[in-house]
Amino acid sequence: MSSAPKPNVKSLSCPNCGGSVQVRGMGRAATVVCIQCLSVLDATSPSLTVLQTFKAAERYQPLIPLGTRGKMRGDPYEVIGFQVRELMADGVPYSWSEYLLFNPFKGFRYLSEYNGHWNDITTIKSVPMNTQEGGRAAKQHLATKYVHFQHYDATTIYVMGEFPWQVRVGEKAVCDDYIAPPYILSSEASDNEVNWSIGEYTAPETIWKNFGLKTTPPSPVGVFANQPSQQKGEVAKSWGRWLFWTTALFVLQLFWSVFDSNRKVFQETYTFVQNKAGTQAEHSFVTPVFELPGRTSSVKVDLATDLNNNGAFFNLALINTENGKAFDFSRQVGYYSGRDSDGSWTEGKQKDSVVLPSIEPGKYYLRVEPEGDPSETNASVPVKYQITVKRDVPTWGYFWIGAILLLIPPIWTSIRSGSFESKRWAESDYGGGSSGSSSSDED
Repeated sequence: MSSAPKPNVKSLSCPNCGGSVQVRGMGRAATVVCIQCLSVLDATSPSLTVLQTFKAAERYQPLIPLGTRGKMRGDPYEVIGFQVRELMADGVPYSWSEYLLFNPFKGFRYLSEYNGHWNDITTIKSVPMNTQEGGRAAKQHLATKYVHFQHYDATTIYVMGEFPWQVRVGEKAVCDDYIAPPYILSSEASDNEVNWSIGEYTAPETIWKNFGLKTTPPSPVGVFANQPSQQKGEVAKSWGRWLFWTTALFVLQLFWSVFDSNRKVFQETYTFVQNKAGTQAEHSFVTPVFELPGRTSSVKVDLATDLNNNGAFFNLALINTENGKAFDFSRQVGYYSGRDSDGSWTEGKQKDSVVLPSIEPGKYYLRVEPEGDPSETNASVPVKYQITVKRDVPTWGYFWIGAILLLIPPIWTSIRSGSFESKRWAESDYGGGSSGSSSSDED
């Protein structure tokens, strides 16, 4: 990119193989690796003294080639170093890549990549404070609290380019990661020194755009330690929308309830007896005609009895006298009580009701057919029951149906968010998965 300063590149020869070695760190490089023979050279020595030679079982190809220039946080940087590190979990090796970026005025920063997940990393000088979060160890840095995610040993298995420290293949560090998505706080302890860094999860498309790469970045696989959940912010928003619309629905229900007349249009008391022989003093009958005035509205039929240790079944029908249209319904009522070794008990109820929606105005009557069980002990006892009819009654059924339906989106969002977090922590020291799927951050 034209906005980046021209790098001060120094070309030297590798004392091991004679190949060309380029040093871009402008005097800040401590080691440089010959890409031909993979010799680790002392960049502070004019003759590039060989510090280490290694034979890699596999030559790793950086996704961002050394010498690539781009921008991070608006500042120009050049990729000058590349290393692959590894940890072992349950006997299985897990490796990730780290890229060293250099700006002559801003210094160094890093990019790490594991399974298509990238972090933009910078070192920090201050030591985070110890704290706790949810019973787990945590670190406080500035205003952010980071929860411990995993502890592991990292080993360098491959290096290319130059580095501001004495890099070695086989170099080991004891690491701890703490997360506060999209951030990750990491410590690396080696040679009686502890270094801290903070990484921010960065979409691969952003990195490819910043460095002007023409290839396609690998798609992220799985859930990374500090990968932000797309559902996390949506959970609160979804529940907020549910609260808003449920409140609006409740207010609307109250509004209509105020205007509902809840007017009693019929009430009468009857008696029937179911004797041992099965004959009834009253079998099927119709009530006097009553009027449902006004507009089309709901109608409520209440049934109250004096049943005691017996039950009854009522077949009813609301019938329009003008067109014969009938609305059939039934109700079973029973009430029982007694005492046993556990004390007193009761079962059932003496009353019930039914709401018929959208009944047109007009003149109606009820057809009533009560039935009892002649085998019951109190079958011959007369049962008194009262039928009450009210029009335009407030009903809350639609409100509850609406409120339940409104619950579906926030519950679904919460489930998805919980699943995402479960996958995240399954890869930690606190889950059932392998800790190998999370990478460390650099010095």
